[in-house]
Amino acid sequence: MSPEQRFEKLGLTLPPSPDPLGVYKLLLIDGNHALVSGHGTLKEDGTWIVGKVGQDLDAETGKLAAQQVGLAILATLKKYLGSLDRVDRVIKLLGMVNCVPDFTRHPYVINGCSELFANVWGDDKGVGVRSAVGVSSLPEGIPVEIEVLFKLN
Repeated sequence: MSPEQRFEKLGLTLPPSPDPLGVYKLLLIDGNHALVSGHGTLKEDGTWIVGKVGQDLDAETGKLAAQQVGLAILATLKKYLGSLDRVDRVIKLLGMVNCVPDFTRHPYVINGCSELFANVWGDDKGVGVRSAVGVSSLPEGIPVEIEVLFKLN
């Protein structure tokens, strides 16, 4: 089954690909790699999920927010690459969680995106190396920001 077919089977809907919030590219292709800039919690209606994990959102809601970030990244891949099938594998994911100082479940939250990618590209190619860190704030008050490096076919 192709990544496009796997995504369709999930029954999820992509938000619009976001516009950059500064002077940068959302996606840059270099050789057989696609580097995707940090994406946030853009919803289907173009609004943002906002809030701080451990204060406004619990860990489970933060995980759903990370899945929403993953969907925004998929939307950008489709916009710039034409198809999720152009991606061979996830290489590196960096997830940042806007959270209170004593929140320590950053890896659990970022699993929302990692699990989505594993469902799209499979357990081997959909899972790469990863970092999950907590930060005191993120743009527009979003709870999660994620950037990814993909290998292209």
